[in-house]
This record gives sequence, C-alpha cells and structure tokens, in this order.
Amino acid sequence: MKPTRFLSLLAPAFLLSTGLTISLGAISTGANRAAAQMYNPIKLSSEEVQDTLSTTDIPTGTGGFARDYTVDLEADDQITVDATSEEFDTLVTLMDANGIVVNENDDGPDGSTNSLLFARITEPGQYTIRVRSYAGGGAGPFSLKLTRLRPI
Repeated sequence: MKPTRFLSLLAPAFLLSTGLTISLGAISTGANRAAAQMYNPIKLSSEEVQDTLSTTDIPTGTGGFARDYTVDLEADDQITVDATSEEFDTLVTLMDANGIVVNENDDGPDGSTNSLLFARITEPGQYTIRVRSYAGGGAGPFSLKLTRLRPI
C-alpha cells in the first residue's frame, strides 16, 4: 500500500473527529458556523425592556458579555437610551446599520454607574443598542429604556 493512499483515507476521519470541514477551499470549524447562526439581536417591541445580562450572551472579547437590541429610527429622531442595573456598571452603545458606533455612554450625569446616552439620528435605518457591563465586570438584571424626544 502506498503511504499517500493511507493518508488520503485518514484525512476525512481527522476532519470528522476535529469538527473541521473543507468547503470551496476554505477551512472552518463547526463552532464558527454555530456562532454565526446564534447571533440574533432582539427587536425592541416596546420602549422599555427588563432583561438579564448573562454568560450566554455575546462575548465581548474583553472578558464580558453583551446583549443587542435593534430599533428602526428615522432621520432627525432625537433619542435617549437609559440602561440601569443594581447588579453591574452598565455601558450602552448605539451603532448604525454598518456597526459603526454612533454614541456610547458609561456613567450617566447623575454620577451613578447607570448609562444615559443622547443621540440625534441623521440617517434612517435599523440601529443596534448594545448593553454590556463596564470592563467586563458583571452580569445580572437590567432595565433598558428608549425615549424619542419631541420638539417643544
């Protein structure tokens, strides 16, 4: 038996045992496919949400986790996003449809560890509101409130 033939029989077994697949010349892992399918931001259906940040949410890469919400906003909308928690120091981020940060806030003007973000929307579209803990240090229940400000 030629060694190359033996190796060609082992390669599929190795790929199956490690979870690697080859597709159109690219190598990927089953974990990458599963992670891509798992990202499902929550559509905000009301202006106030009570939720919980946990270790099953989106890993941030800085030791913490994040929870994403999507909202449709119009040009000239003026909004506030308020994230509060008794369990962790909140950090709230507003991103446009391309994932570009529009605004971010760690601590509100009241000196607490709750977040209060203000933004004026210039482009209509679907925006993402991300809630996470500052410096990856915490999890637990939180409240998220989106308010559309109206001119007086």
